Amino acid sequence: MQRFDTIRQNLLERIAAEPIPRDVLKAPELKELYSGIGSLPPEERGDYGKQVNELKNALTAAIEAREVELESATVEAIDTTAPWDVNSAPVPLLPTEQGTIHPLMREIEYLSDIFARMGFATEESREIDDQYHMFESLNFPKGHPARDDWDTFMTVEADKDGDQFIAPAHTSTMQNRMLRKYKQNLVGGEPIAVVVPDRTFRNEDLDARHEHTFYQIEGVYVAKGVHAGMLVATLQTMLEEYYGKNLNVRINPYYFPFTEPSFEFALSCPFCEGKDPDCKVCSGEGWIELLGCGMIHPNVLRAADIDPNEYTGFAFGCGIDRLVMMKYGIEDVRHFESAKLDFLRQF
Repeated sequence: MQRFDTIRQNLLERIAAEPIPRDVLKAPELKELYSGIGSLPPEERGDYGKQVNELKNALTAAIEAREVELESATVEAIDTTAPWDVNSAPVPLLPTEQGTIHPLMREIEYLSDIFARMGFATEESREIDDQYHMFESLNFPKGHPARDDWDTFMTVEADKDGDQFIAPAHTSTMQNRMLRKYKQNLVGGEPIAVVVPDRTFRNEDLDARHEHTFYQIEGVYVAKGVHAGMLVATLQTMLEEYYGKNLNVRINPYYFPFTEPSFEFALSCPFCEGKDPDCKVCSGEGWIELLGCGMIHPNVLRAADIDPNEYTGFAFGCGIDRLVMMKYGIEDVRHFESAKLDFLRQF
């Protein structure tokens, strides 16, 4: 009985102090009590088991009371955007001990660095935009059925023309703005070279390969004499740098309203190189369809007041989540937005 009383007191004190009190039910001393039942003589097991159950019931009642207390507690608001003062912590800690950079944010920084070394500027996208930039500036006329392919989220609010605002389904929504912003480069003989890595949204059915919120990197390059070979070389160089190995690539004809010609871009599997029929990444085919790309449609250049008879360019869009999943062998895209610490701590 003295042992039970000591364990009860220790665990009740932990429940009163723990931010997640239910974790106390996993305490090793409680598991040890349960495992000890089998080692007792048969005539002592009934009384011993009764004491163990009474202890667990007392702990459960204390946990439920503590959870109610925590739910009703007043939480002091903090400004999460304010600079963090290391010395303000009760026990001074280094910033790295307080958290880590999210794996997607870290990979976005790395991708941006690769493109910066290739001469591309990096810009941010928007989380709410108008239909002109999402569709019309990209050669999707009003009422065109191709708009339905993008599974967009619409807002209740509408603009002056009655068109609902949208949560962008691709960072291509920034393409017209980037072409206009950097158009002056062309006058000075410099190319327009920009990438836009940011968050996008689509009305998807969630599974291991699909999320309604994900990240995409859009790239545009415009100058005189730009051709499809330059597009392929740019993407191959970027991917070889990102995965740290030589890769074979290929393009297949496809259709996008905003590029002509359009391609699906595939790369040789960076893991099995087509030699493993059980490869979880390429299913043994040796090739991975990775992104959409093509030569910028003349109508898209005209929408940005760029003469397509004088300048040509290419554009591409790639899911960052998929790049990262392939790099680290991550099996479920939902891990990125799950806030599971056991997953995030791996990075």
